[in-house]
Amino acid sequence: MKRNLYAGFLQSGGLRLNLFTDDELDAIHSATLEVLQKTGVFFEDEEAREILAGGGASVDPVTKVVKIPPYLVEDAIRSAPGKVLLAGRDPKHDFVVEKNRVGFTNFGEGIMVFDLNSGELRETIKQDVADSAVMVDALDGIDVYERAMGAHDVPQEVQPLHNAEAFLSNTTKHCFHGAGNGRLMRATIDMAAAIVGGHDKLRERPIISFNTCPISPLKLVRDCTEVIIEGARAGVMVNVLTQALAGATAPVTLAGTLVVHNAEVLAGITLGQLTRKGTPMMYGSSTCPLDLKTTIASVGAPETGMINAGVANLSNYYGLPSWVAGG
Repeated sequence: MKRNLYAGFLQSGGLRLNLFTDDELDAIHSATLEVLQKTGVFFEDEEAREILAGGGASVDPVTKVVKIPPYLVEDAIRSAPGKVLLAGRDPKHDFVVEKNRVGFTNFGEGIMVFDLNSGELRETIKQDVADSAVMVDALDGIDVYERAMGAHDVPQEVQPLHNAEAFLSNTTKHCFHGAGNGRLMRATIDMAAAIVGGHDKLRERPIISFNTCPISPLKLVRDCTEVIIEGARAGVMVNVLTQALAGATAPVTLAGTLVVHNAEVLAGITLGQLTRKGTPMMYGSSTCPLDLKTTIASVGAPETGMINAGVANLSNYYGLPSWVAGG
């Protein structure tokens, strides 16, 4: 089982980047609770709204806005595990995520690639997904695989299943996947269960986790909540990964952006914990500033690194494993 070095561990010669004081983190948390309770979050799916209402949230059936009281959010944070095993198909690639431990993954999802043989730029195909998994499997510095590309030579309504078949067959590391929706996720979970010897075995050694993305500002659409609910029922980890855009879908300030970001992620985590208390979940981020001249998401901007540091501060504050992209 692989445990990487600590990041920010208080020891001689260590490095720690604290973007906020504890009091400032308290202020961001309090502001987030106020947004969740008074403004609320749009939940498109009726089943998600029923689960939240059953836990004590207030639901407007017309606007589909759910207002979540602070006690529900804080109970969800406490019940989500702070340490999670990301099992590899080969146990030598088992990886543990927990507070202050840092690992690395590849980026995704690429839609174009330079062909290694012809040199031309073309759309990615299923073989590219398989090849990317083989490459990541061989790279010691990459701890887990995220589906790096999308297969555009297959029926697009079931593309996530083809992506999963391609990478699950070609890497022995833990895999993260964007399943698309609940129906496709259930089929992907069946595939992973077949590999490890059944659904009970998959719960013991989950070789796959799932990414799902709220839509900023403050919106969790049906596909997103289906993935959260199905992940909780299956006992596999779901990474609630939002991309608030500072200066567009979120305030331009760092703290203001993180309040919107935080509200979206915690809304998803609350739904997961109300579905099955103790289900593993990850605090994810692809949040970055918007370039106001070009209206392009500045994923590589210095401010993205600052946001990522803030996300790491928040996830440690909550005792949750985190995932940050870019910067």
